[in-house]
Amino acid sequence: MDLETKKNVFVTLGRFLNQFAEDNSTKDSSVPQNDLFFDDFHQLIHLSQSHNGWYTPEQVYFSIQSWAKALTPANLNQWTSSYDFNGNKSKTIALILAGNIPLVGFHDFISVLMAGHNAIVKTSSDDQYLLPFLAKYLIAIEPELANKITFVSGKLENFDAVIATGSNNTARYFEYYFKDKPSIIRKNRNSVAVLNGNETKEQLVALGEDIFRYFGLGCRNVSKLFVPKGYSFDAFFEAIFEYQDVIHYEKYANNYDYNKAVFLMSNYQLLDNGFLTLKEDINYASPISSVFYEYYDTLAEVEKRLELDTEKIQCIVSNNLIKNSIPFGQTQHPQLWDYADNVDTISFSLTIK
Repeated sequence: MDLETKKNVFVTLGRFLNQFAEDNSTKDSSVPQNDLFFDDFHQLIHLSQSHNGWYTPEQVYFSIQSWAKALTPANLNQWTSSYDFNGNKSKTIALILAGNIPLVGFHDFISVLMAGHNAIVKTSSDDQYLLPFLAKYLIAIEPELANKITFVSGKLENFDAVIATGSNNTARYFEYYFKDKPSIIRKNRNSVAVLNGNETKEQLVALGEDIFRYFGLGCRNVSKLFVPKGYSFDAFFEAIFEYQDVIHYEKYANNYDYNKAVFLMSNYQLLDNGFLTLKEDINYASPISSVFYEYYDTLAEVEKRLELDTEKIQCIVSNNLIKNSIPFGQTQHPQLWDYADNVDTISFSLTIK
């Protein structure tokens, strides 16, 4: 299958996904295979919460729309233009996927296929329906993909390389188990925001999106704030008040109550608005419903700190205060060429011998 065919397949998938939106899912008769797949996918979206309690329709629709916007001809052309696919020999790459947010492993999946390889996929038990469904749709569009996509539930066998995503603990297991294979092993990462007190209300509202999207479960969610000494959180709390409805979701509310109680029993000083706690802490990984913060004297010291901890950081958000930072509200809108952990999976795939 040549590159143009693969790009056209994913453009068609983008058109299919673009039909599904939380406020209005509209069937487009010009989308291939719609009669076979539209109703079933719509039903699967609404069943997702029964498979994983965090996968509310709102969050699943958001993920689907994000991929619909990514899989356009312009984006796919720009993404693939950086690589030389000529002469690449097809290999088999095992994918061990996470399940913290809907379709979190989809980028690895399409990267492997775009590079011309076969994918053996082991989904997380927390997200084992959405990707296989989309794989069936891709195969219906391009039957040649049937020989390039395999889903397994048991032991992974007969593969040339592996891309595995998990926690710091599982990463140690992966590193040992796959020590003889080319690999990308992803560990825990978190995202941070750096503030200076001059942010507009609109920017702080957008920061709320970076914090609360997917209930804060993703590595691209902001879980830590760096603020100047003497910073007042009044404007921050005022701006994020529009996300207050998150507390009406039972799983989030249970985490809020539990984590707040643990903090208080440990005599930690908290800032609290009734649906989010802020705790001063040097760590990056805060529990659900909480964000850590840390004071700084100079931006230079923050930049140095983040450079030292680069392997712990996924995204840095700021108003151009830190180099390579991204604007508020954009953490959950990565481009196809924004690779997790800054590891280029296509380049990796093209170097497998």
